[in-house]
Amino acid sequence: MSEFGPDWGHYRSFLCVLNQGSLSGAARALGLTQPTVARHIEQLETSLGGISLFTRSPQGLAPTAAARRLAPFADTMASAAEALVRAAAGSAGEIAGVVRLSASEVIGEAVLPGILRDIRANHPGLVFEIVLSNVASDLLRREADIAIRMIRPTQKALVARRVGEIWLGLHAHPSYLERFGMPATLDDLAGHALIGFDRDVASGDLVRAGGWDARREMFAFRLDNQLAQLAVIRAGCGIGICQIGLARRAPELVPVLDDAFLHPMETWITMHEDLRGDRRMRVVFDRLAGGMSAYAATSLPPRRIDG
Repeated sequence: MSEFGPDWGHYRSFLCVLNQGSLSGAARALGLTQPTVARHIEQLETSLGGISLFTRSPQGLAPTAAARRLAPFADTMASAAEALVRAAAGSAGEIAGVVRLSASEVIGEAVLPGILRDIRANHPGLVFEIVLSNVASDLLRREADIAIRMIRPTQKALVARRVGEIWLGLHAHPSYLERFGMPATLDDLAGHALIGFDRDVASGDLVRAGGWDARREMFAFRLDNQLAQLAVIRAGCGIGICQIGLARRAPELVPVLDDAFLHPMETWITMHEDLRGDRRMRVVFDRLAGGMSAYAATSLPPRRIDG
C-alpha cells in the first residue's frame, strides 16, 4: 500500500464488483483476471483496517454495510478520475478531446443530436460522451462536464446560462381527435384516454404547476419514460403532455386546451467553474447555449409568439 492510502485500482475493482455482483463479472468488465480482482478487494479490506466488503450469497457477492458506506465516495473518486482523463485528452487551448454531456432523455433524443452534429462539423477533434437521464448529473462530483438542466442551478461553483423557456402543453394526434373529439375544458378530459406519469412524483408536481390537477389514476397509459409518452401520443392513443417544440415536428400533433394548460420549464446550460479556462469546454458550452436557445424559441405558445 502507498503511504497516501489504498491504490485507486483497488477502489476501481471494488466499484466493479459492487456493480457486477461477482468477481468474474468484474474481471471481464475490467479486462483483468479473477484472482487479480480478488487480490485487489483483499488488499483494500486490509488497508482500510481489516473491514469486510462483501459476503457470499446464492446470488453472488453481496455488499456489506461498510461497502455501502464507501460506495458514494468511491463513485466520486471514479468521476474525478474520468474527468482527469477527459481534461488530459486535449490541451486548454485546443478544441479537441472528450466532452461529457448530460441531458434529459427527450432533449438527448430529439434536440441534442443536431446541435452536436453541427459542433463537430466545425471541430472534428471533439469526442462526446452523452449521459441521458431525467436525474440531474452532479457537476460538482464531475459526473459530467456540461449539463442541460430544466431547473435553475443553485450551486455557487457552477457557471450557468439561462437559454430560455421550453413550454409544455397538452397534445393529441389528429387521428385520436377524429375518433373522440376535442375537449372544450379541462373537466372534459375525464372522458378521454389520457397519457401521463406512473410513479414519478416530480412529473405530477410539474403537471399540477401548469394548472391541471392530474392524478395517476386518471391515466389510461402510465409511463415515466418521456420518450415513451411521446411515442404513445404520436400513435394516437390519447391526450398527453409534451414539449410544444417537439409537437410541431412531424408527425405533427394538435394542441389541446392550450388556453387552459401551459407550463414553462426554465432551461439552463451549466458547467463547473474550473472548466471556464478550457477553450474546448467554452466552445461547446456556447454552441449548446445557442442551439438550445433556438430550440426554446420553437416551443413558445402561439400567443407568446404573437405578443
